[in-house]
Amino acid sequence: MKQILSLIIAAAWIAADYFSKLWALDSLAQHSIKVNDYMNFHLAFNKGAAFSFLANQGGWQQWFFIGLAVLISLWLLYVLMVENLDSLSRFGYASILGGALGNAHDRLVYGHVVDFIQWHYQDYYWPIFNIADVAITIGVAAIIISGIRTWLSSTRALS
Repeated sequence: MKQILSLIIAAAWIAADYFSKLWALDSLAQHSIKVNDYMNFHLAFNKGAAFSFLANQGGWQQWFFIGLAVLISLWLLYVLMVENLDSLSRFGYASILGGALGNAHDRLVYGHVVDFIQWHYQDYYWPIFNIADVAITIGVAAIIISGIRTWLSSTRALS
């Protein structure tokens, strides 16, 4: 049952990412949308990884990142199906899986990742990102918090 729930969580992230990117491609093609003084929706395409790492490398990086996403996704599926994880870790791994597959889909279909969430403070801008990136970030945070909780409970047990 926990394995099914993990797949549902990953699928929910994939769906949220997919439909948000369809909206962005349709609604932001001609103009950006100012949400508030700190956030805009602005369409951008990233051929690289985080912070456009390797974006200007001529195309080989697309296949490298797709292959990496497939390998990581297979490992995450293994962990989710076989390992005995606490709920927070399970949520984290499922979230990373959903995010990795969401961005891999973009690379396969468009040849780049569709980004559209832009945060800024005055003239200082954070790199534009998407829902898949949010899923990965939340997933990593969940795994770290779970690890800290486990470590704290084990150090208390030793005291």
